[in-house]
Amino acid sequence: MSCTSGVARDGRRAGSPVFVDTNVLVHLRDPSDPDKHAAAARWMAWLWREGAGRISVQVLQEFYQTMTRKLDPPADTELVRDDIAALSTWDPVATDADLLEEAWRGEDRYGLSWWDSLIVAQALSAGCGTLLTEDLQHGQDLFGLRVVSPYAVEPPD
Repeated sequence: MSCTSGVARDGRRAGSPVFVDTNVLVHLRDPSDPDKHAAAARWMAWLWREGAGRISVQVLQEFYQTMTRKLDPPADTELVRDDIAALSTWDPVATDADLLEEAWRGEDRYGLSWWDSLIVAQALSAGCGTLLTEDLQHGQDLFGLRVVSPYAVEPPD
């Protein structure tokens, strides 16, 4: 993998774990947008193969709520629960008081929404150098965490 200043061609921070936001998981299971569905599948396959994925309890909660309550038609509850059980092997980050303070720091410094600030704090807490999401600006650097849109770049080969 070719890197410049620790950034791989796919936009990730080379050699560090990748934090996955809820929208990537939803697109993986919801085929209504075929391009996003395919991109999410490629990234998730790479993350599983490399053992590089990280996640939080908040992301798992949002995933469950979106898949079983917001989609029309809703996804099968048991299949979503199976996905969550598998993703739980990624040692999900739990939110505590220290994490809330880190999220406030991101909210104040970057003007992020509360939920985005919390995701950034969780990713940093998990030791990630990359946040895989469509909700923030691709290429943005937040306290050393690089934002990568899974729909802007491909995962490594």
